Amino acid sequence: MAKNTNVNWRKKMIYQIFPRQYSDESNFEAIIKDLPRIKALGTNIIYIMPIHVIGKEDRKGSVGSPYSVYDYYSINPEYGTLEDFKRLVNRAHEKDMLVMMDIVINHSSRDSVLIKKHPEWYFRNEDGILFNKISDWSDVADLDFSKREVWDYFIEVLVYWADIVDAFRCDVAPLIPLEFWKEAKHAVQKVNPNLFWVSESLHPSFIEHVKKLGFNAHSDLEMYEVFDACYDYDVDEYFRSYLNSDSTIEKWLKEVEKQEAIYPDNYIKIRYLENHDQNRIASYINDVNQIINLTALSFFLRGTPFVYAGQEYLNNEKPDLFEYDPIDYDTGFNISPLIARLASINEDDLITSGNIHFLNVKDNVVIKYEDGIDAIIGYFKLGNDTIIESYLKDGVYENLIDESHIVVKEGKINIEVDPIIIKVGIEAIR
Repeated sequence: MAKNTNVNWRKKMIYQIFPRQYSDESNFEAIIKDLPRIKALGTNIIYIMPIHVIGKEDRKGSVGSPYSVYDYYSINPEYGTLEDFKRLVNRAHEKDMLVMMDIVINHSSRDSVLIKKHPEWYFRNEDGILFNKISDWSDVADLDFSKREVWDYFIEVLVYWADIVDAFRCDVAPLIPLEFWKEAKHAVQKVNPNLFWVSESLHPSFIEHVKKLGFNAHSDLEMYEVFDACYDYDVDEYFRSYLNSDSTIEKWLKEVEKQEAIYPDNYIKIRYLENHDQNRIASYINDVNQIINLTALSFFLRGTPFVYAGQEYLNNEKPDLFEYDPIDYDTGFNISPLIARLASINEDDLITSGNIHFLNVKDNVVIKYEDGIDAIIGYFKLGNDTIIESYLKDGVYENLIDESHIVVKEGKINIEVDPIIIKVGIEAIR
């Protein structure tokens, strides 16, 4: 774990934006105009997917993936200019939000400026043809980090952008040598000592696959030596199995609970229901109330909550990575007020650093945080029972989500539809 990682990063909410799909204009200016709404949602960190010029060779789709980078110092002209991007960062700062950019250095486009200038910096097969560790990534070419020159170049790239933005989300970071990240972070700290480092960690099955191919891939525990936060992919397969009705919510949450034992005290997990690589939560679930309860649960789990633009409108189709595919803002659904309230509740110190107890994970989920003085308990309607154990003394309590009154009688609580979060003094705990 990055020993000096501040656990207060758990209080921040990340809002992911794919500029091409965010608006019909597909540019930074549209994001700037929407900053008041983004702020009102409870956002603390705006995560912008790759902003660079996209390569053309072996491009997938008509406009290509933003993860196929042609030039690491460039700005995709469809989005605007470097000055436009800096203006977006400055306007976000004015609204007390940070900006995180996507760092994609495991690979570049197959016609990138680097391939033209330094063809020897890339993996190649015995015939000298560009070679990828992951064959499906046919629109990109893998860089060879066994070469010192590659390290030097990308450390300069990171230092350059660290002087502009507040955080890095590093794409498939575990495929890159850990020692590179350590050296890069040391260099970046001289420019921006407070930069927030997020690793897109890998599914355990993917790590195993890469290792069987003869390449190295780092675990989350290793990545925490450098990075402040890791994606939740170590438990994602259990979550997707639950969504697909192939497994239970109990198996997923038991794995989440194990994270408390596996990782150091100040570990930070990015808690998402969806992102640009995962299907929309609304594509799995038709029941809006279930989505609301899962959304509340994702914010209540210890970590940094994460929302992918369009999630608040219950979009059910993942935006295409290779074509124009704008977000639908007119779905008839809008859970923005709920998300904003959950983001506020998530700032409570009890959730950030209190002792966590998974009281019930078999159907309806009940989780408690406490510090010996106060406690906060979340109840999430994800099972069939409507009368469940409250773990509270009898009385009337306030639901922090909607300020409604919740009656506890004979130790039981009625949870019909909506999630409930209650904060009490420890003396109210049964």
